[in-house]
Amino acid sequence: MKFIKNYLVLFVLSCALFIGCKPKDSDIKSQIEQALQANLETSGINVQVTDGVATLSGEVKDQQARDKAGTLAADAKGVKSVDNQVTVTPPVVEAPVQINPDEALVQGVKDATKDFPTVTANVNDGVITLTGDVKRSDLKNLMMSLNTLKPKKIDNQLTIK
Repeated sequence: MKFIKNYLVLFVLSCALFIGCKPKDSDIKSQIEQALQANLETSGINVQVTDGVATLSGEVKDQQARDKAGTLAADAKGVKSVDNQVTVTPPVVEAPVQINPDEALVQGVKDATKDFPTVTANVNDGVITLTGDVKRSDLKNLMMSLNTLKPKKIDNQLTIK
C-alpha cells in the first residue's frame, strides 16, 4: 500500500514537472519575435501565440519572405502549429507616362496657341519651346492647355508683360 502511495506521489510530481516544463505562450512569442526581427525581410511581422499555436500577421514584399516567416515560427520550441496570415504586398506598377508623338503634339500646340498671337511654339522630340511675349493673366491658361497635351517638357522662354 505504501508502495502505491509513493508511486502516486511520484506520478503527481512527474506530471507537475512535465506540465511546468512546457513553454509558456509568452516565451514562445518572444522566441518567434526574436527570430523574425533577426531577418530584415520578416522584421515587421506581428506574432500572437495561444496554446502553442502561433498566428502571424502583417505584410512582406514577396512569397519567399512569407514562407521564411512561417518556417522561423514553426522552428520555435513549443510551437504546435503556425497560422500564417502574412500577406504579400503587391508590387507598385507605375503607369507609363504617355508622350504624344511630335505630329500630334504640333497640331495640339497650334490649337492651344492660336489665341496668343505673340507666342511662338516649336516642338522637337516631345519638347515644346515657347518664345515671344505673353500677358501674366494669360500665362496660366496657356500653360494649362499645353500641359493637357502631355509633352515631355515645356521649355518656357516667354517674356511676361
